[in-house]
Amino acid sequence: MPSKIAFIGSHSVRKTNAVHSFAGAVGRSGRSVEVGREVIRFNPLGLNEGATPEAQLWVIMAQIQQELELRNRAEVLVTDRAVIDNFAYFLRATGGADPFDVKPLVRNWCATYDLFVRLLPDIPLRSDGVRSTRQEFRDEIEAILDEIVPTYIGEDRLATIPASQITEGFDWAALLERLMGPSESDRAARSVTLVPTLFD
Repeated sequence: MPSKIAFIGSHSVRKTNAVHSFAGAVGRSGRSVEVGREVIRFNPLGLNEGATPEAQLWVIMAQIQQELELRNRAEVLVTDRAVIDNFAYFLRATGGADPFDVKPLVRNWCATYDLFVRLLPDIPLRSDGVRSTRQEFRDEIEAILDEIVPTYIGEDRLATIPASQITEGFDWAALLERLMGPSESDRAARSVTLVPTLFD
C-alpha cells in the first residue's frame, strides 16, 4: 500500500519548499514518489481573507480528488497541504459553522494519511503574488489549527518542524524512516553491525 505524507500549516511557512525537498529525499532513497500540488492556487472561486464557504469547500473537494488520482502512482505520495489545513480555512470562512456537513468527511479522510508534518510559522510573511501577507489572517488560521489538529490527528501521526529550519541543508532521514521504516541499505548495515565476528 502506498504511503501518504502531508505538509500542513498556514500560508507562507515553506510548505512547498519542504514538499519538494522531502520528495527528493524519497527519490534518493530508491523509492518512487509523486507530489500533490497546492490546489488553492487553482481555485476559480477566490481565496485569502475574502474566500467564501463555497470557495473553501471547492478546495477541500479538489484536495481529495487530487489525492485519489495520485495515490497509486508511486510508493510515496507527498502533498502540499491536506484536508485538515484546508478545513481550517473553511472554518474561518464559515465563522466556525459547518453548513455543508464536511466534518465527518474531514475526520475520515484524515485517517488516510500515514504522517502529517506541521510547519510552524516562525518566519515573516513574504509576498508571492497569490497569498495574503496580512499577519492577522495567518494568526487566525494558526489558532484554528491549534484547536482542530489535536482533534483530528493523533500524536503518533504528527511531526512539527519550525518553518525556519526548512533550508537546503535540512536532513530528512529521520522523517523518512518514520514514514517508511529503515531502507534496505540501512537494514543491511544494521544487520552487519549486529553480527558478531570470530574475534569477539
